[in-house]
Amino acid sequence: MSMTTTASLDSGACLRLLHQFVGPVDRPRIERIVERAGERFVASLEIPRDLQHLDDARMAWDIAELRGTPIRYPKPTSTARIVDLFCGCGGFAWGMRNALLHQGIRPVVTHAFDVDEKALEVYSNNFSPQVTSQDSVAMQVDYSIRLLNGRARFAYPPEILTGAETLLAEVGRTDFVIAGPPCQGHSNLNNHTRRKDPRNLLYLTTVALAVSLRARNILIENVLDVQNDHFMVVQRAHELLESSGYQVDSIVLDGPTTGLPQTRKRFFLMASLGDAPQSLLVLRQFEVAKVRTVMDAIGDLEGQSSATIFDSAPKLSRTNMERIDWLFENNAYNLANDQRPDCHKDGHSYPSVYGRLHPDQPAGTITTGLNSPGRGRYIHPTQRRTITPHEAARIQGFPDTFLFNGETIGRNSIAKLIGDAVPPLFGMIIGLAFVLAKAPKKIKIDLSMPQSSQPSSLAHSYNASSSSSSEPS
Repeated sequence: MSMTTTASLDSGACLRLLHQFVGPVDRPRIERIVERAGERFVASLEIPRDLQHLDDARMAWDIAELRGTPIRYPKPTSTARIVDLFCGCGGFAWGMRNALLHQGIRPVVTHAFDVDEKALEVYSNNFSPQVTSQDSVAMQVDYSIRLLNGRARFAYPPEILTGAETLLAEVGRTDFVIAGPPCQGHSNLNNHTRRKDPRNLLYLTTVALAVSLRARNILIENVLDVQNDHFMVVQRAHELLESSGYQVDSIVLDGPTTGLPQTRKRFFLMASLGDAPQSLLVLRQFEVAKVRTVMDAIGDLEGQSSATIFDSAPKLSRTNMERIDWLFENNAYNLANDQRPDCHKDGHSYPSVYGRLHPDQPAGTITTGLNSPGRGRYIHPTQRRTITPHEAARIQGFPDTFLFNGETIGRNSIAKLIGDAVPPLFGMIIGLAFVLAKAPKKIKIDLSMPQSSQPSSLAHSYNASSSSSSEPS
């Protein structure tokens, strides 16, 4: 095996990311080096024996990390306090954790909010947050928004409501607010309320709560179609953050180009009171020359069997098993039209349903329907079954060190948590876009009203009561 440094794009003095083979040939390791602002942080892991033939250090790192290979991080010299809204099971937080640990920063989750009790159970087992809550995020903050000269501003500074005592204690102390507001209203899979769902306004509630906490950094994830929302929530959020003193950036992350074995794409809005987020610079460091495939992610699990929910596939109907048999007997990856149920024949808009995963390609987007072949391309590449939750988690980017508690939360719940999650890789990329070295400026919210544009008393206002208290993650 060659012990040379892999090629890496250099973004200049701001940021450089390297992966290199080091150590003796009989016990080789990989170092991941983050260089920024004159500092150098080194993390490392030992390469599993069956990966030692690889000559791409980044690829070997990615696969070894997915398998749960222990990582030795730099010794923490500081901490970062995190409030996680609509947290789900913690994919976003796991990526943020990795980004911080790689820079010698210990993450401390002070608050995790989600209406899903089982999501909070999994989250708590992985992060031990100081406070978890199923309360509505919209009920934590008081705010109102007006449009002045076509731009959104807060009518008065957002405030944490008096009933949220533990959040009040975090005002001015929060380093990061991370959030994945409900995306069902934005998703193209939602054909009924697409882009006009009132839950979409929770995007602005997220901004208001983060500003009320005077959070130093804000990271918000959503589907790409959030940019086309009927309420223009991304544009309004950008305006609100800028008028509150933040530097704002946004980016779309694409799974295959960044090393995720899945075609998922997500939109991220980022804001900071300190240095501007460097999302494009970080993204360039994570671009890969060779995409990660399904078998890169799950190949080592092939042939393993277990009675646990996490490592077993669901039982399927005889008809669905016959469809799977047809795919394998015909060496096919798409089900023929005459084999499909009537509702999926003749130009159905989702041809990947009842499909078999390609072993040498990234998977399609993993969704909450991963237990059923009729909900997407979820049939294993080499075995006559659907993928297990463990395999789905790997494809979503969760390492084996992340605990899902499958036996206690059930098969359907674990599928929902995995399908709804932010891929941890995306969280790490976005987390590295923030520079914590420089002290942030004091928050100042612009409430000025141009004399030439006095709004009517009811025109263009949002407030907390306009957001539904029901907020599925």
